[in-house]
Amino acid sequence: MKQPAARRPLAVFLTMIFVLSQFFPAQACTGIALKSADGSVVVARTVEWALGDAQHNQLLIVPRRKRFRATTPGGANGMEWTGRYGFLSMTAYGQPYGPDGLNERGLSVGMYYLPGYAAYRSYDPAKAASSMSVGDFMQWMLSSFQTVAEVRENLGAVIVVNVEDPRFGGAPLPFHWKVSDPTGASIVIEMVDGGEVKIYDSFLGVITNAPTYDWHLTNLRNYIKLTPEPTQPLSIDNLQLGPLGAGSGMIGLPGDFTPPSRFVRAAALAASVRPLAEVTDAVFESFRILDSFNIPLGAVAPREQVAKDIESATQITSCSDLTNVRYYYHTMHNRQVRMIDLKRIDFDSVREQIIDDDAGPKHPVRELRVP
Repeated sequence: MKQPAARRPLAVFLTMIFVLSQFFPAQACTGIALKSADGSVVVARTVEWALGDAQHNQLLIVPRRKRFRATTPGGANGMEWTGRYGFLSMTAYGQPYGPDGLNERGLSVGMYYLPGYAAYRSYDPAKAASSMSVGDFMQWMLSSFQTVAEVRENLGAVIVVNVEDPRFGGAPLPFHWKVSDPTGASIVIEMVDGGEVKIYDSFLGVITNAPTYDWHLTNLRNYIKLTPEPTQPLSIDNLQLGPLGAGSGMIGLPGDFTPPSRFVRAAALAASVRPLAEVTDAVFESFRILDSFNIPLGAVAPREQVAKDIESATQITSCSDLTNVRYYYHTMHNRQVRMIDLKRIDFDSVREQIIDDDAGPKHPVRELRVP
């Protein structure tokens, strides 16, 4: 039976979406930053990974003065350096790095997917001693610097190259990075057009995914009328029109899970956040804000796929208190917020280790008994 002509465009469109999703699997991470009246700074984010459960609940502790050797397409022959600072890193697929990290001086580094736009330098074996993979780049920043300014000053010393890694399921690894420190300084680092390094001051600490950061900043112009203030009643031809309820000033705020929509929503919610007295308020306000970015199972992937795995769902939400150097997080398997105080770790003597505090695929429940 011939398909009705009116339905053909939709079928073609859905086919295109499916094909593109095979090349650019969804990873829909969202990042924000908040400040409290006591001067504290926190950065927070969600993590969604397209290939399934990447065990982001596992955290790596790395001591001071670790010797690193970067990886290149030629093997373990890249840049060598000795870390100055100890740090904590979220991991993925058993790798010693992942989407998020915090060092003992309060420097935070986050990786966010940038498919279709990120482009690293071509690998030159003659420059192997200055070359490194995307994961090495993250570890280099966390282990070597304590401020955004130091990172910015030293970016020219390294060459980031693409290193295919089968442990990531064969997925491409196009990323951009957000780097923040306790002063409130925050930048976004992008490598595009054959490895050209672009640096942007992050707007309210907000970051999502593709397109590039400058595009997202331009797109905010489409939403400059958004406000937490309610819309004022209007009278037209003796008809009184007023808002139906709270939130009328935010009408037009995009609610879907695409990177442009999440960027606008994150910027609007971060800009309108209530006054925060101290750092604990900022930490838990960041979790509340990011609750609206949680992607349920099945919302952005075919039902047949999520029946087998947790593809593209929100797997972990983290918050780094840069001022007091504390890392908070909860996972999709355990919504209890846990915290690691990096000031309590002796990074001179601690051994490199993985911490896995998740309860598995079963949420702990505390029953309240009525006397």
